[in-house]
Amino acid sequence: MSLWVETTAPVELRPNFTEDDLQTVIRAVYKQVLGNAHLLEGDRLDEAESMLRNGDITVKEFVRKVGQSALYQSKFFDNSYQYRFIELNCKHFLGRAPQDQVEIARHVLIYSEEGYGADIDSYIDSDEYNESFGENVVPYPRNNVSQTGSKNVDFNRTFSLFRGDATSDSGQSSRLISDLGANASSKIAPAAKGSGNVSNTGKRFRITVAKAGNGANYRRSNSTYEVGYAQLTQKIQNIHKLGGKIASITEVTQ
Repeated sequence: MSLWVETTAPVELRPNFTEDDLQTVIRAVYKQVLGNAHLLEGDRLDEAESMLRNGDITVKEFVRKVGQSALYQSKFFDNSYQYRFIELNCKHFLGRAPQDQVEIARHVLIYSEEGYGADIDSYIDSDEYNESFGENVVPYPRNNVSQTGSKNVDFNRTFSLFRGDATSDSGQSSRLISDLGANASSKIAPAAKGSGNVSNTGKRFRITVAKAGNGANYRRSNSTYEVGYAQLTQKIQNIHKLGGKIASITEVTQ
């Protein structure tokens, strides 16, 4: 049995498509972008579907409309921590897991400075999206096969997010932030005893948090916290609940 989601042929809307072809593409977009969530008939984006049918927009722009919709926002933004939302955006729009803490921080900054819509656009307008999917291919999981420039750890992280067709993307908490912050490999299964794998559980990490003060002229002040690997995820969640913005997560050298 393969650990990876099954490799399937990319779904593409080709010229001179039939209504059946169109519906196949629409279903594939909803499944990929909405994370296999149950979709009621009233949830469908009828106007965007009509625009795609009429050739007014491409599949890429249909993907954008789903990502910018109130439905997507309510399912994945309103009820999730920010790091989890970024994980899901990478999965839904780029077909992979976040690569590192730098990528996470970049999207945190885009959202903080430009807002929700700009952050969604940053995935869809990226060179990576255009090179991988172009205008008319539905995004799909990409790290179950080798990708140029990808690292071995990306396989494990992508698998941790996808886990096959039967799973959905419900859940508030990030699955990868501890591993990204620690620059550690994401586990697929517990290692057998005596396997010789190096454990990260004894490491400690320093979290730097930028806290906004009151008033336009009040400078931001930085606070730092040092926690063990086991407490890293919970500490990150507590910082978010209190409105803090994480500037960096670094391993404490002994």
